[in-house]
Amino acid sequence: MSADRRGQLTEELAQALHRRGLGTPAIALLETHKPLSFVAGQALLALSPLITVVLGRFPIEDYARLLEDSSTVNRVISRLEELEDPGTGP
Repeated sequence: MSADRRGQLTEELAQALHRRGLGTPAIALLETHKPLSFVAGQALLALSPLITVVLGRFPIEDYARLLEDSSTVNRVISRLEELEDPGTGP
């Protein structure tokens, strides 16, 4: 996956969580489960048929790859923290 695509997915995920008011819970969940991020990515792939039925067309493989890399998880957390506290953003 290219760095541009990774950045795009990170931003989309952070924005979607923030819009739904799930920024703070997502930060807590990601922080506590960071060591299991690879397993979470694999679980997404395993559950992809069910997720597709519920959410429709969705780039599950891309998000699974995103979760597999702990540095990307850290970027998602950082972006969520920026969105949750606009005074510290760029």
